[in-house]
Amino acid sequence: MDAPVELRKFAFLVGRWRCESRVKLPDGTLRTSRAEWHGRVILDGHAIADEYRQWGPDGALEQLGQNVRSYCRARRRFVMRWHDALAATWLELAPEDLGDVVFSDTSVTYLHHVPPGPVAVLFPPDALFRVRYEEIAPRSFTWRAAVSKDHGQTWDEVQVIVATREE
Repeated sequence: MDAPVELRKFAFLVGRWRCESRVKLPDGTLRTSRAEWHGRVILDGHAIADEYRQWGPDGALEQLGQNVRSYCRARRRFVMRWHDALAATWLELAPEDLGDVVFSDTSVTYLHHVPPGPVAVLFPPDALFRVRYEEIAPRSFTWRAAVSKDHGQTWDEVQVIVATREE
C-alpha cells in the first residue's frame, strides 16, 4: 500500500534545522536558547519523525523529544504524538476532541491539551495549547506555541522557535 499523500503537508519539516527558541518564563521575561530540529521520513514514507532538542543558558539539555506524524485514511485525520524523552511521557497532538490539523496557504495549526510531566504544574489542567507553523519556506519556518486558560477565548504566546535549514 502506498503511503498517504496527505503526509506531504508536513514534508517541510524534513531536514536539519538550526533554531533559536524564545520561551516566556512564568514571570513574563523571555529567555532565548539554542536548539536543533531534525526531521526525516520513516516507515517507508508512512510517517515523519522530527526530533527536537534545546539547551538552556548553562548548556544543559532542557528539552529532548520526538514527534511522530502519520495520516489515517480510514479516519481522514492526522495521528501525531510527541514523546518527551526527558520526562518519559507521550502527548497526543491534535486529539479528536480538539479537531484535526488545519492547513492554510501560509500556516499549519493544531491544538493539544496540557503536556504531562514537569511543565504541567505551570498551567491549569484544562488549559489548551495551540501550535502554529508560520512563514514556511524552503530554508526556514517559525513555530509558535500559545496557551489559553479560558477555553480558547484568548491566547498567550509562550514559545517561539525560528528554524533555519542547515547547509
